[in-house]
Amino acid sequence: MEPILYVMAILGCGEGDAPCREVRVDQASYRSEAACMAATGGVLLDNDDLPYPAVVARCRPAGARLQPLRGSDVMLPQSGRLPAASAPRIAVARAPGPRDR
Repeated sequence: MEPILYVMAILGCGEGDAPCREVRVDQASYRSEAACMAATGGVLLDNDDLPYPAVVARCRPAGARLQPLRGSDVMLPQSGRLPAASAPRIAVARAPGPRDR
């Protein structure tokens, strides 16, 4: 049996119920989901050129289909935190807004 490798999909998300779009897949592959998640911060920084209000990194087994995701699933609420159910598997980079200046 071959080991499962993980890849990191980069998605661009709008606001509301619009679906996020997979815009890139990181070139690296990872031996575990935990290793993939640990790399999300750097990969998101490398993909800061995308024209979306939120850019999401999502780890998945290589060859697996990405589960649908909506902008409302990942947009940060006023608290700046994701809902607990989303936090372990999704990493989000939010576009700077007026409150960040």
